[in-house]
Amino acid sequence: MKELTELINLNEPGWDLVNEWLGEATNEYEILPKNDKRAERELINTQVTTRSPMGAVIYETGGILISKGWLRILGSGSEKLDRGLSEWNKGKTFENYGERPSHLLIADDIIGGYFAINAGGIGTEIGKIYYLPQDTLEWECLDIGYSDFLYWTLTGDLDKFYELFRWENWERDIQQGNGNQVFSFIPFLWTKEGKDIEKVDRKLVPIEENYSLTLDLKKQLNG
Repeated sequence: MKELTELINLNEPGWDLVNEWLGEATNEYEILPKNDKRAERELINTQVTTRSPMGAVIYETGGILISKGWLRILGSGSEKLDRGLSEWNKGKTFENYGERPSHLLIADDIIGGYFAINAGGIGTEIGKIYYLPQDTLEWECLDIGYSDFLYWTLTGDLDKFYELFRWENWERDIQQGNGNQVFSFIPFLWTKEGKDIEKVDRKLVPIEENYSLTLDLKKQLNG
């Protein structure tokens, strides 16, 4: 495990690049405040340097909310998104800090979709971002890395990506939740009856509960 001083890069800080992307953003975003001690702990536990955009997001932010909180980029944790990146992955993609994860959960959305960097456990494309949506419960490769993913969340066409899942008044409804919650849908979105987002019942549930249920259902449906 590298020490904090080895992980902080002062010569080529990744935050400079992230700041450039923030300046180009066409999607609404909110940089969440960080707690210094928590940020240091998360950086050490994740073992990425601040030269990388991921390390910069972990060390410089409590996380980033996109489109009023529809999409959540994990950082070191904050009041509105009370999950640090390594903290959220512990017990899910690795058991103990310092171990190589099967994949690394780096972001999620309000409808229970999960974004992860593949390290061999969820597909064949190593280092690429995969997405686990509620309508298929199968990991799908987005064919981009973390940096391109972060840039896409800020500048990409999220309305097109989520066009089947944005119901009328979604912007109002998601304000009722926080970064530790997602919407649960009945009927499930992967069922025939759940294909029309306007006709399903939805309620906010803890994301831990949703994540566990998602993996259980995925195992039953897809193995």
